[in-house]
Amino acid sequence: MNRSTFRIAAAPAALLLTFSLAACGAANEETDSNSDTTAAGGESTAGSGDDTAGAEAPAEELSGSIAGAGASSQGAAMEAWKASFESTHGDVTVSYDPVGSSGGREQFLSGATVFGGSDAYLSDEEVALAADRCEGGELIELPAYVSPIAIAYNVEGVDQLNLSPETLAKIFTQEIKTWDDPAIAADNPDATLPSDAIAPVNRSDGSGTTKNFTDYLSAAAPDVWTHGAVDDWPVPGGTGGQGTSGVVDAIGRTAGAIGYADASQIGELKTVSVKVGEEFVGPDPEAAAKIIDASPRVEGRGEYDFAVDIDRETQEAGVYPVVLAAYTMACTKYEDANDAALVKAFLSYMVSEEGQTVAQQNAGSAPISQTFRDNAMKAIDAIETE
Repeated sequence: MNRSTFRIAAAPAALLLTFSLAACGAANEETDSNSDTTAAGGESTAGSGDDTAGAEAPAEELSGSIAGAGASSQGAAMEAWKASFESTHGDVTVSYDPVGSSGGREQFLSGATVFGGSDAYLSDEEVALAADRCEGGELIELPAYVSPIAIAYNVEGVDQLNLSPETLAKIFTQEIKTWDDPAIAADNPDATLPSDAIAPVNRSDGSGTTKNFTDYLSAAAPDVWTHGAVDDWPVPGGTGGQGTSGVVDAIGRTAGAIGYADASQIGELKTVSVKVGEEFVGPDPEAAAKIIDASPRVEGRGEYDFAVDIDRETQEAGVYPVVLAAYTMACTKYEDANDAALVKAFLSYMVSEEGQTVAQQNAGSAPISQTFRDNAMKAIDAIETE
């Protein structure tokens, strides 16, 4: 499996926050000291036995400001996390500059920011640089933002559509040209399929959404999709849409269209369920979040580095493998103890049940599982604040 790059446009800054501003959920979560949790990749971690592990410092004890920068994909989620966190920590300011993944990694590794965001986990070379940046501590990498990529379609009279990876790949390579093709019929024996022409829609601009979608096709249907995982759509002849909105608009106004887009942006369009094992799974948040637990951790990384190679070929029931993920990077040790305390508190909120719900409501992301939350808190609890 390849190291994938993830990049999508952030939602508008004026996005209405729909959540109720409440006390940070991480402070209210309790840890079962007698339970073990399974990490992504099949590893186990034992409960700490300390009911206060991972709890934020009381609001009145936190003050100051911290800055982060990085991937625009989690820009809308960051805005929501910041607003909610700052509402209960009135003396704290959190800033996040959505400069892009490369800039986020560079600024974090240089020490210009105390946390970073990236649509790809750090390379081995960057991990080596992080050893110096983290002041003798360890690197933390958490895929705290996960978003399903929907395969949306516009076919009158077909309200449910199942597609195997091979059939899907043949549609987007334009080997399958009509909706009543035998391969589509085999996946949908109870559907009445029209003989209309298929109109594939793709991004016309370089896109992390395209990179992730083609990474899925390359891994799940390698005999059909031979173009690899790419940022720029490689098959000519389809309809191009500028940005997510352009793709969604093209699908909605074109009879027989099918395309791919961030699931949070597709509106009323119908979506494909893809074959995983012996079942077909749609792009719902719970199914998308499960891919993190179903994917192996990157080998040779530190104890608190939870970078994963997304298993696009998973056969695990109920898992939706067509997703993008964005990482949050931090350190277990900072020169300034107040920076450490603020990073610890903010990251705790990000991965908390409340924080993940806030991101889902405002950015359409998939809340992480409790299994991953427990392991994320293992890393966050390791941040030294004294």
